Amino acid sequence: MEHSPTSTESSPRTTLTHNFIRLITDAELRVTTKGNAVNGTLDGNLNMIGYGLAAIGPGIGIGLIFAAYINGVARQPEAQSRLQAIAILGFALAEALAIIGIALAFVL
Repeated sequence: MEHSPTSTESSPRTTLTHNFIRLITDAELRVTTKGNAVNGTLDGNLNMIGYGLAAIGPGIGIGLIFAAYINGVARQPEAQSRLQAIAILGFALAEALAIIGIALAFVL
């Protein structure tokens, strides 16, 4: 027999949500009490957390670019020179997004 939560008990999802909100509120209070917040905006170490999350995209993109390059060379070894140029160009563009992201994290 399954136990369903009643109105006085909280589900794990509700508890997790409340804990997350409490964590964000505590971080806001710590930042605002240091005087690093202007008109309710947050800065400081939270920028680096945002950059860490934003760097996942270029990281996945670079992995997919080189996975496709390896797959293409494995299927057609004679096309290696053409595929290599395209892969390096794709790598440079994806890495540029990460570099722009780190610059914005430090500036903003």
